[in-house]
Amino acid sequence: MHTGRGDAAQRAKTRARIPVAVDASDASCGFCVGPDFERFSQVDDVFSRSRYDPDVHTDKAEMFYATYRRPLADWRAAKGYQQNDYAFRNATWHVADVFAEMYENDDRRDGFLDPLSMLRDGAAEQVDLGSPEQAAARIKHAAHAAGADLVGIAAYDDRWTYTERFSVQAGGPKPNDLPDGLDQVIVIGQAMDSTLIETAPSALSGAATGMGYSQDAVVLLTLAQYLRNLGYQAVPSMNDTALAVPYSVQAGLGEYGKHGLVITPEFGTSVRFGKIFTDAPLAHDRPISFGVREMCEICNACSKGCPSKAIPDGPPTTERHNRSNLVGVKKWTIDGERCFAYWTRINSDCSICVRVCPFTRDYTRRRNRAWLRLAGSRLRRLALWLDRREGRGARRQSDEWWPDA
Repeated sequence: MHTGRGDAAQRAKTRARIPVAVDASDASCGFCVGPDFERFSQVDDVFSRSRYDPDVHTDKAEMFYATYRRPLADWRAAKGYQQNDYAFRNATWHVADVFAEMYENDDRRDGFLDPLSMLRDGAAEQVDLGSPEQAAARIKHAAHAAGADLVGIAAYDDRWTYTERFSVQAGGPKPNDLPDGLDQVIVIGQAMDSTLIETAPSALSGAATGMGYSQDAVVLLTLAQYLRNLGYQAVPSMNDTALAVPYSVQAGLGEYGKHGLVITPEFGTSVRFGKIFTDAPLAHDRPISFGVREMCEICNACSKGCPSKAIPDGPPTTERHNRSNLVGVKKWTIDGERCFAYWTRINSDCSICVRVCPFTRDYTRRRNRAWLRLAGSRLRRLALWLDRREGRGARRQSDEWWPDA
């Protein structure tokens, strides 16, 4: 299974035969946005609600957050939830948490409720980057050098910007302000360590998520500062400001899956996404299609594997489970309340849906690249049968991840 490092040339082969859309229209992206669509408020995000809404803010939720902060001795008497596992998980979150907590007294949580802001002033004059294609190539090259695993560029789309941010101090909304003229969005993907994901659910598998966020923060700040040094505006964003999933699809990084996550041809579902809003003149990427929707229509691995039954097994609909879902979009929609409630029961995030997804594979291996082509063909049922037959996605015991003493 992949770790996402040092094998870019092999992974690039997975895109070689993947069709690229002629434009970035909703139809090309697979979006079905109705006339009743409403932009989303971050106040309604399930993690925001876990701070004020009695339907989500419970004693178990408080304990869940406490496991990331307090010394850990015996949160759970189970493999994968020992102090050693929690200690490593919490260490992987450290960089992201430092930025998030730096300005809490100013009612900011950088990277989660507010854009990352640890940036210096940039150049007074803009550097000529050549054509939009040349500029995009330069930015992508810099992003990969800074540690990004995936990079795509899309046009700014007002629909995905939150109507308001969530204020922890007020327990309600605050303005979601972006500078004018930021009409480009650079989307960054960070691969998660799948050897950790294999242990899901466990505190140890939560380390894959933590490293994804911490690496994301470093890469986004580095690339944003580079753009500012060239004289352009750049606002680096993780979970804050706007929805990352639709931008990832528009930027050609992957397709939307039944589990509500983006599936990429390089890493499957095992990716975290961040974004940078900028006014640099950049050529846009276009959506791709490699059979994800068609596979999800016949596969129920994530819905069957979800212990909280938060992932429905059926066709895309406009149904909303609760206020944490979008209005007016026909898609596969998960029940965030059920999902988060399960996290609070096990005192860590879950990632089972990532582990069991048949697209979560090591695409440096030729046989898995062949499987991807099969999955995108009319023989996708054979691909699904082969996936189940080989037993890929089985849970690995957490103590097997650690070396023998």
